[in-house]
Amino acid sequence: MRHNLKAWPEYFQAVVDGKKTFEIRKNDRGFQVGDELLLQEYDPKEEAYTGRQAIAVVRYMTDFGQQDGYVVMAIEVKAWQGVA
Repeated sequence: MRHNLKAWPEYFQAVVDGKKTFEIRKNDRGFQVGDELLLQEYDPKEEAYTGRQAIAVVRYMTDFGQQDGYVVMAIEVKAWQGVA
């Protein structure tokens, strides 16, 4: 399954740079290992998408130490694109 998710610029950049290899999200979508996350960069100051996006695969999940209903997902970026 593919999930479309907003990602703020500083977090999006850290993902595509390989520095941030996880996502912490409310599990209101039934995330599972093997799912794809379409991370779409969203600028909250402009209240608009920037056009940059990345596809990441969920490799591992846990809810250990998280607030109720939240999960940590280990992710691996498959591809990303900047503004055309």
